[in-house]
Amino acid sequence: MIRFGTGGFRAIIGDEFTKANIQILSQAMVNKMKAEGVQDKGIVMGYDRRFLSKEAMRWSAEVFAASGIKASLINKSCPTPLVMFYVMKHSLPYGIMITASHNPAVYNGVKVFTKGGRDADEQQTADIERYIGEVKEPVNSLEYADAVEKGLIEEIYPINDYLDSILSEIDQKAIRDARLRVALDPLYGVSETSIKTILITARCEVETIHGQHDTLFGGKLPAPNKERMRALSNTVLEYGFDIGIATDGDADRIGVVDDKGRYLTPNDILVLLYYYLVKYKGKKGPVVKNLCTTAMLDRLAEKFGEKCYEVPVGFKHISAKMNEVDALIGGESSGGLTVKGHIKGKDGIYAASLLVEMLAVTGKKMSRIYDDIREEVGGLCMVENNYTFRHAQKEEFQKLLMEDKKLPDLPFEIDRVSYLDGSKVIFKNGGWVSARFSGTEPLLRVFCEMKEESDAQMVCEIYREFLGLPKQKY
Repeated sequence: MIRFGTGGFRAIIGDEFTKANIQILSQAMVNKMKAEGVQDKGIVMGYDRRFLSKEAMRWSAEVFAASGIKASLINKSCPTPLVMFYVMKHSLPYGIMITASHNPAVYNGVKVFTKGGRDADEQQTADIERYIGEVKEPVNSLEYADAVEKGLIEEIYPINDYLDSILSEIDQKAIRDARLRVALDPLYGVSETSIKTILITARCEVETIHGQHDTLFGGKLPAPNKERMRALSNTVLEYGFDIGIATDGDADRIGVVDDKGRYLTPNDILVLLYYYLVKYKGKKGPVVKNLCTTAMLDRLAEKFGEKCYEVPVGFKHISAKMNEVDALIGGESSGGLTVKGHIKGKDGIYAASLLVEMLAVTGKKMSRIYDDIREEVGGLCMVENNYTFRHAQKEEFQKLLMEDKKLPDLPFEIDRVSYLDGSKVIFKNGGWVSARFSGTEPLLRVFCEMKEESDAQMVCEIYREFLGLPKQKY
């Protein structure tokens, strides 16, 4: 079965990520577009550097071509935000990106974007799954060369419009005057060309590590987490860079190392950018976060006289809520964020550009800005543990936590419990703990945020013992 999680359809290559399934999914999209009467507008597709990504994009395009729907294919590996930007700019009904984002190298997947360049929401993905169930095999396809000859497949590379849109939104003069030095780690993904072009245009000095094409991502997870960014931290410290920036495999998420080589979490980045946009750029508006994202955003919003809205995990929920409440910024603890006025989804390249602008405009080191914020609103420490489990345990955990609503004995007074997405306990001291199933991998994620890291670790351990999970984490 082809199922959509929080980040689209993802599966292990050769297991459920197969040519046959890509064709079925594509035929479902064809049928959906025809039912909606939007087939004449065509579709845009892109791909990342993963194994079989380019081939999968072509398999998909051949299915659209066989049904007379024109597919515009970005003919070089590209960032996911470029596809979203293209959908938005050209008012297309849909776009497709072949990627598994930050998942391990054995995975690949498909992200679907809808009108305006948004992530497909739950209603849209439910519709796609319904159409998938109605597809009859074999699926018709038109050979690639024939489709190109008939004008049903067009190869494009619209990177300049996307980069120019970012360059027009940032303060290039301030960046030029600051003469900043930036270390970049694409983690073998697709961000180098875009970020380097933007920053060099703004006269930054940029040094790249791990920029070559490697479908195994150096044998590690292509996610800009603390462990993966140690090499970038060492580079920043050894050569005196002002900032280190990393992106995940398809460049919609970002990780940062400050001038002291200190890893800044995605939570820290969100807080920094919200603080910068309001305090230095004079912008106004609420903030949207998912339920696993820092409570420091709540504190900062309150300080600015604004509101912080909380939604389930999945960027489609963030972009929808941002649109509803006219939010200034929205993001999640996994590293994705967007800002009002830009595209409606995650963009690590735009976030990187904005962070560099922040250093230039404030004239401060990243470490100083970060410490200033913690002095103003107080600091919190988050701990995240990811656990694998046997297939049979999922129903057991689901019943225990979400149906029977059982909780372990916790050492802090409980204010309330939310079941918006999994189980989340909010303590009266401002801390919280959540347990939920990943929407992209077979994992149980336990997050806890407290004033002291030791308390957060303790609460996570209480949950692990309560659920009978092994100590070894994913």
